[in-house]
Amino acid sequence: MGSAGRSRMRRAFALPILTVAAGLTAMVAASPARADFRVCNATQNLVGVGIGYRAKAGWITEGWWHIEGSSCKTLIEGPLSSRFYYLYAEDAERGGRWDGPINMCVAEKEFKIAGVTDCVARGFQRAGFQEYDTG
Repeated sequence: MGSAGRSRMRRAFALPILTVAAGLTAMVAASPARADFRVCNATQNLVGVGIGYRAKAGWITEGWWHIEGSSCKTLIEGPLSSRFYYLYAEDAERGGRWDGPINMCVAEKEFKIAGVTDCVARGFQRAGFQEYDTG
Protein backbone atom coordinates (compact mmCIF):
# COMPACT_ATOMS: atom_id res chain seq x y z
CA MET A 1 0.00 0.00 0.00
CA GLY A 2 1.38 3.43 -0.88
CA SER A 3 1.80 6.30 1.56
CA ALA A 4 -1.48 7.88 0.44
CA GLY A 5 -3.32 4.64 1.24
CA ARG A 6 -1.68 4.38 4.67
CA SER A 7 -2.53 8.02 5.35
CA ARG A 8 -6.20 7.40 4.50
CA MET A 9 -6.18 4.30 6.73
CA ARG A 10 -4.75 6.24 9.69
CA ARG A 11 -7.32 9.01 9.25
CA ALA A 12 -10.09 6.42 9.09
CA PHE A 13 -8.98 5.09 12.47
CA ALA A 14 -8.31 8.50 14.02
CA LEU A 15 -11.95 9.36 14.80
CA PRO A 16 -12.66 6.27 16.95
CA ILE A 17 -9.51 6.73 19.02
CA LEU A 18 -10.35 10.40 19.63
CA THR A 19 -13.67 9.21 20.99
CA VAL A 20 -11.82 6.70 23.16
CA ALA A 21 -9.36 9.35 24.36
CA ALA A 22 -12.12 11.76 25.37
CA GLY A 23 -13.94 8.99 27.22
CA LEU A 24 -10.73 7.80 28.83
CA THR A 25 -9.88 11.23 30.13
CA ALA A 26 -13.35 11.70 31.59
CA MET A 27 -13.34 8.28 33.26
CA VAL A 28 -9.89 8.61 34.81
CA ALA A 29 -10.24 12.23 35.91
CA ALA A 30 -13.73 11.76 37.39
CA SER A 31 -12.35 10.33 40.65
CA PRO A 32 -10.09 12.38 42.92
CA ALA A 33 -8.20 9.17 43.82
CA ARG A 34 -7.50 8.55 40.10
CA ALA A 35 -8.67 4.97 40.52
CA ASP A 36 -8.75 2.58 37.55
CA PHE A 37 -7.49 2.96 34.00
CA ARG A 38 -10.35 2.05 31.67
CA VAL A 39 -10.24 1.98 27.87
CA CYS A 40 -13.28 1.95 25.61
CA ASN A 41 -13.34 0.65 22.05
CA ALA A 42 -15.67 2.84 19.99
CA THR A 43 -15.28 0.66 16.87
CA GLN A 44 -17.25 -2.43 15.90
CA ASN A 45 -14.09 -4.58 15.73
CA LEU A 46 -11.94 -6.44 18.24
CA VAL A 47 -8.97 -4.28 19.28
CA GLY A 48 -5.69 -5.31 20.94
CA VAL A 49 -4.35 -2.72 23.38
CA GLY A 50 -0.89 -2.20 24.86
CA ILE A 51 -0.07 0.33 27.58
CA GLY A 52 3.13 1.97 28.76
CA TYR A 53 3.90 3.72 32.03
CA ARG A 54 6.73 4.84 34.27
CA ALA A 55 7.17 2.57 37.32
CA LYS A 56 9.58 3.08 40.23
CA ALA A 57 12.10 0.77 38.53
CA GLY A 58 11.74 2.40 35.09
CA TRP A 59 9.57 2.20 31.97
CA ILE A 60 7.18 -0.74 31.52
CA THR A 61 5.01 -1.75 28.55
CA GLU A 62 2.30 -4.39 28.83
CA GLY A 63 -0.19 -6.02 26.50
CA TRP A 64 -2.28 -7.35 24.94
CA TRP A 65 -5.71 -6.65 26.33
CA HIS A 66 -8.44 -7.62 23.88
CA ILE A 67 -11.41 -5.28 23.86
CA GLU A 68 -14.52 -6.24 21.91
CA GLY A 69 -16.21 -3.65 19.71
CA SER A 70 -18.46 -1.11 21.47
CA SER A 71 -17.23 -2.13 24.92
CA CYS A 72 -14.86 -1.03 27.67
CA LYS A 73 -12.26 -2.83 29.77
CA THR A 74 -10.43 -1.83 32.95
CA LEU A 75 -6.71 -2.36 32.33
CA ILE A 76 -5.47 -1.19 35.73
CA GLU A 77 -7.65 -1.49 38.82
CA GLY A 78 -7.17 0.75 41.83
CA PRO A 79 -5.15 3.94 42.29
CA LEU A 80 -2.86 4.83 39.40
CA SER A 81 0.84 5.01 40.19
CA SER A 82 1.67 7.37 37.30
CA ARG A 83 0.14 10.56 35.99
CA PHE A 84 0.90 9.76 32.34
CA TYR A 85 -0.02 6.53 30.59
CA TYR A 86 0.72 5.62 26.98
CA LEU A 87 -1.58 3.70 24.68
CA TYR A 88 -1.11 1.75 21.47
CA ALA A 89 -3.89 -0.27 19.83
CA GLU A 90 -4.36 -2.46 16.78
CA ASP A 91 -7.58 -3.46 15.06
CA ALA A 92 -7.41 -7.26 15.09
CA GLU A 93 -9.87 -7.60 12.21
CA ARG A 94 -9.08 -4.75 9.82
CA GLY A 95 -5.39 -4.25 10.56
CA GLY A 96 -5.55 -0.55 11.41
CA ARG A 97 -3.76 0.94 14.39
CA TRP A 98 -3.88 3.87 16.78
CA ASP A 99 -0.43 5.11 17.59
CA GLY A 100 1.53 8.17 18.58
CA PRO A 101 5.01 9.70 18.71
CA ILE A 102 6.35 7.98 21.87
CA ASN A 103 8.34 4.85 20.93
CA MET A 104 8.09 1.86 23.25
CA CYS A 105 8.50 -1.92 22.96
CA VAL A 106 5.78 -4.48 22.18
CA ALA A 107 5.73 -8.18 21.37
CA GLU A 108 3.49 -10.35 19.21
CA LYS A 109 2.20 -12.39 22.16
CA GLU A 110 1.23 -11.31 25.68
CA PHE A 111 4.05 -9.19 27.13
CA LYS A 112 5.39 -7.18 30.05
CA ILE A 113 8.62 -5.49 28.99
CA ALA A 114 10.99 -3.45 31.16
CA GLY A 115 12.65 -0.58 29.30
CA VAL A 116 11.85 1.25 26.09
CA THR A 117 15.23 1.32 24.35
CA ASP A 118 16.83 -1.15 21.93
CA CYS A 119 13.50 -2.89 21.32
CA VAL A 120 14.56 -4.72 18.15
CA ALA A 121 17.98 -5.72 19.54
CA ARG A 122 16.19 -7.28 22.53
CA GLY A 123 13.83 -9.29 20.31
CA PHE A 124 10.78 -7.00 20.47
CA GLN A 125 9.07 -4.65 18.04
CA ARG A 126 9.00 -0.88 18.37
CA ALA A 127 5.62 0.88 18.31
CA GLY A 128 4.54 4.50 18.70
CA PHE A 129 2.35 5.14 21.74
CA GLN A 130 0.05 8.10 22.42
CA GLU A 131 0.34 9.92 25.77
CA TYR A 132 -2.69 10.35 28.06
CA ASP A 133 -2.59 12.67 31.07
CA THR A 134 -4.64 11.19 33.93
CA GLY A 135 -3.96 14.12 36.29
